[in-house]
Amino acid sequence: MKQFEGYTYVDGGVCAAKGFKANGVYSGIDKAMKKAHDMDLDANGVTENVDKNDLGMVVSDKMCNTAAVYTTNKVKGAPILVTKKNLETTGGKSRAVIVNSKNANTCNTDGEEIASKMCDLTADILGIKSEEVVVASTGVIGIPLPIEPIKEHMKELAEGLSYDGNAKAVNAIMTTDTVPKEVAVTFDINGTTCTLGGMAKGSGMIHPNMATTLNFVTTDVAIKTELIQKALSEVTKITYNCLSIDGDTSTNDMVCVMANGLSGNKEIESEGTDYEAFKQALYIVMMNMTRMLAKDGEGATKLIECTVSEAKDLDTAITVAKSVVASSLFKCAIFGEDANWGRIACAIGYADADFDITKIDVDMASTKGTLEVCRNGYGVEFSEDFAKEVLSENEIMVNIILHSGEAQATAWGCDLTYDYVKINGDYRS
Repeated sequence: MKQFEGYTYVDGGVCAAKGFKANGVYSGIDKAMKKAHDMDLDANGVTENVDKNDLGMVVSDKMCNTAAVYTTNKVKGAPILVTKKNLETTGGKSRAVIVNSKNANTCNTDGEEIASKMCDLTADILGIKSEEVVVASTGVIGIPLPIEPIKEHMKELAEGLSYDGNAKAVNAIMTTDTVPKEVAVTFDINGTTCTLGGMAKGSGMIHPNMATTLNFVTTDVAIKTELIQKALSEVTKITYNCLSIDGDTSTNDMVCVMANGLSGNKEIESEGTDYEAFKQALYIVMMNMTRMLAKDGEGATKLIECTVSEAKDLDTAITVAKSVVASSLFKCAIFGEDANWGRIACAIGYADADFDITKIDVDMASTKGTLEVCRNGYGVEFSEDFAKEVLSENEIMVNIILHSGEAQATAWGCDLTYDYVKINGDYRS
């Protein structure tokens, strides 16, 4: 991971900051769901996997100032609607997160009722108010979520909460993810050591704009809710909103930031040096989780990182970078390790932005070196053998220079492989 002066990476994910506990358990949601809807368990190969948690919880010792951003999909999961209502009721306060995988609780007539029950069950076991709970779900859409396994395992979930339970919690939110995604950093705010960490899930159905996946960030920084929301919205624009796996925006996407103030810093009430330190920590964590999400795209073998520099403004840089990483043809070319830079030129050309194509330079790079493929909008000769060597690595950088300003932005994606089709061809089973 890239190093940032004044920020130190630490272990712990959502439990790295002071005062946060977490846990995850296996409750059997998938099995209960398929039994309830007469799906042939044997035919679908459903077996109990007690090593894969499907129910997670994060709890703060103290009330948190809380902000969130949500999917822009017109179809929104019931948990999104309930969480928004809860945070509006409390004025941006929360104490806990309850989250499940296997079932998205979306497009169901009883969806909001079930999401609210999850909040009620969490509140009852923790002795807090139901509206102080953030609820989230991920998994299959359009099949009712059974509340029984959640209810039956709530006591086990709560009793197992610990200050080092982050690994169990992140395991609970994984679906087709192949690796857990956690990042945390410590940093200084006016002489006080603070920590900010997070966990994320996502491997497919990921495309701008916000959100992109389920993401939970916790911090012991004392900061006003309005400033958390401002920082989150701005950082989301240059991280999660610049991530594309497959062109599909999920119905349940959410990023939630909880700040309990237990580091002891003087509360941040306005923009300034302290606010910028917090915002930079948020960027570091969210940027790294964005890279992790891209690298673990469904069936992916390569991470693609596209940086556009010398753009006339930030929005132009973002638009062009996102256009390239979202190109299915370019993603296929990267999978085949084919330096077909025409795919890049095509994606740049249909980007909804204003620039002079005759000034553009393009390079493709990896740890094996840099391959120049375009200068002033025209292709340049290159060695196909060297190109193959550069593209054989598992992290590929595309560097585009627009020569029209000083703005820069990066977007992340992955290659498109045979396995992506295999994974999504039988997702429900």
